[in-house]
Amino acid sequence: MDKLLIVDGHNLLFQMFYGMPSRIINGQGKAINGVLGFVGALLKIIKIVSPTHIIVLFDGEHENSRTQVDSDYKKNRQDYSDIPDEDNPFSQLGYIYSALEFIGIKFFEEDKYEVDDVIASYVYKYRDTAEIVISSFDSDYFQLIDDNVIVLRYRGMNTQICDKTYIKEKFGILPEFYADFKSLTGDKADNIKGAENVGVKTASALINEFGSLEYILKNSEKIKPERIRLSVERSATRLKNNYEIIRLRNLNKIPYEIEELDFTVEGIDTRSVLRGIGLMN
Repeated sequence: MDKLLIVDGHNLLFQMFYGMPSRIINGQGKAINGVLGFVGALLKIIKIVSPTHIIVLFDGEHENSRTQVDSDYKKNRQDYSDIPDEDNPFSQLGYIYSALEFIGIKFFEEDKYEVDDVIASYVYKYRDTAEIVISSFDSDYFQLIDDNVIVLRYRGMNTQICDKTYIKEKFGILPEFYADFKSLTGDKADNIKGAENVGVKTASALINEFGSLEYILKNSEKIKPERIRLSVERSATRLKNNYEIIRLRNLNKIPYEIEELDFTVEGIDTRSVLRGIGLMN
């Protein structure tokens, strides 16, 4: 069976840009810490996964349709338009694109939809015919996990493989209910507010008793204790909006078919890549 590695490009860039111990300058005085970390991590992820096919997907600059559901969605995110290059991870994005071209990895910058939905569209299309590994720290991808789909959270020696067992042990639910679960608890990273007094254990208990968020709301009169029932009922509209925001969509289109993403790599390392794109001597 084919094994498709899908890399959330901006997620990895931010992790590496801010995770490097210090700002790294090459011989020409250019800051390269982001591209150095990105390429090094990507090659290690490839070694862990051993994919037959790979794509790296990036979010472009565009309006986010989810803000039409909730204007506060991701309102807490940093605006990088006025950030100087030395502190701006996007300043090294061009080098990363060049590095991917040098390695021979297909990449795509999505300029209309959230990249989460593009990744989900790959999963919906190929989950029955290929093993799929999503490399990202974005927990929204947990809802896509099944027997053929896992999420890899790269942390060097502490890399986590998130599969069905991981979700069950950590949250007490099946992956297909993760969007419902997160709708109830909220998500500070995306500025999504859940129901008051509903944390991980309570959300898990509600899902295991009633099932989906839809059925929880339809049967809210049965929720105990009363303070949780009142909280869920008061938050019903917001919880429905949360689900619309968190649920990943099948766009029914993808930038490349899987047969265009075949990949093999031999004898390549970070230094040779950076040397190949002119960032190292």
